[in-house]
Amino acid sequence: MSEQVESRGFTVESNGLNVIADADRKGRPSQLFWPWFGANVSVLGLSYGAFALGFGISFWQAVVAGAIGIAFSFLLCGLIALAGKRGSAPTLVLSRAAFGVRGNKLPSLVSWVLTVGWETVLTILATLATATVFERLGWGGGAVTKVIALLVVGVLIVACGVLGFDLIMRAQTIITVVTGVLTVVYIALVADKIHWSTVAAIPHGSTQQLIGALVFVMTGFGLGWVNAAADYSRYLPRGSSSRGVVGWTTFGGSVAPVVLLLFGLLLAGSSADLSRAIGADPIGALAAALPTWFLVPFVIVAVLGLVGGAVLDIYSSGLALLSIGLPAPRYVAALIDGVVMIAGTIYVVFFGTEFFGQFQGFLITLGVPIAAWCGIMLADIATRRRDYTERDLYDSTGRYGDIRWLPVITMIVATGIGWGLVVNTYASWLSWQGYLLHPLGLGAKDGAWAYANLGVLVALVLGFVVQRLAGAKAVRHQEALA
Repeated sequence: MSEQVESRGFTVESNGLNVIADADRKGRPSQLFWPWFGANVSVLGLSYGAFALGFGISFWQAVVAGAIGIAFSFLLCGLIALAGKRGSAPTLVLSRAAFGVRGNKLPSLVSWVLTVGWETVLTILATLATATVFERLGWGGGAVTKVIALLVVGVLIVACGVLGFDLIMRAQTIITVVTGVLTVVYIALVADKIHWSTVAAIPHGSTQQLIGALVFVMTGFGLGWVNAAADYSRYLPRGSSSRGVVGWTTFGGSVAPVVLLLFGLLLAGSSADLSRAIGADPIGALAAALPTWFLVPFVIVAVLGLVGGAVLDIYSSGLALLSIGLPAPRYVAALIDGVVMIAGTIYVVFFGTEFFGQFQGFLITLGVPIAAWCGIMLADIATRRRDYTERDLYDSTGRYGDIRWLPVITMIVATGIGWGLVVNTYASWLSWQGYLLHPLGLGAKDGAWAYANLGVLVALVLGFVVQRLAGAKAVRHQEALA
């Protein structure tokens, strides 16, 4: 069932949905730090300071919401990464054990849309940031600059996605070092723009607003990665430390965002103008306070940080597309996703309007079904006492079955309930959401609970509880089969 791999240097990785052969399992859990840190050290994390304060909460409330939201959401990634070590297959293949081989097409489709959406968002941000900085330098900034920026960023992302795992791991190590150093320099250069008295004077918000900010941070960070969490741990030897897998994934993903969010809160809280500017151009707005000589290094750190995240997304989106049923090699799936990514970027950059509202709508809307899937997957992993039976992950007549209706229906129902408990007023095409708030006595769409976005948490909990209680018997039956 598995393919042999000789993916070293700049050769194209031949692994796709297959189980990684024993001879190709390598490394230590500590090496998971590099891809997760590199994918989340982006200066976009600074912009989340403005996003969080936009919920109407104080600095300290935002610190609490951000720290908990980031750490908890990446802990979910760490727990799902355990499945990769135990099964040595992509996340959306291991998910078949819970949903069935064909039933798993539902979460695979959601995962594909989420990862393609994220890589498109990151490409958009890199393109806009480059144009903004070049305009300030007097080097352009119009359509030509945006086209060149899009071509450079697109080629970097697609090349890494096509070539695969080994190049990604090497690239993420370089991205981690370069972006880490330059980000520290950025923080030092703009530290004098912080006015603590202004930040401290921001009034406290309600509990509902605090929860809303926490949920938004969760969906913007770890919850956006859970569907890819096992794609990198699958290369580890099966005897690797489970605590190490969870710990290094959680730490690698969390440490940079927590620091960046904290500093972003201080910056945004010191300037209402900066907060508003971030809504239109989250990265480019951060360059306003920089001296001219550091603008080029800033473009480098911004673009590399965004590319680091997009590279992991395009790799995992290609695997998700294969798990839906695309009859093609992995690198072809990555190329297809690259075309979709570039097309989406062209539309938003050259023909789109205000960015943040659509971005928020995207995160919350897809955050609900992916949270439901995450809850189901976590319960399935927690229930299993044995490693996955590899051949049955690819056989609809095997122990994992064709369609397992309980998790499929649970995901659909939890998503329906979750969408009824979230609100996206900035994106007019999502005005139908929040239909359960009034019937449940939680207020209309402009009420106190409207912006808490409880639907994401409800979907996560429902998925976990139902699968843990009602799905345990099915798991025991699977493991009892010879």
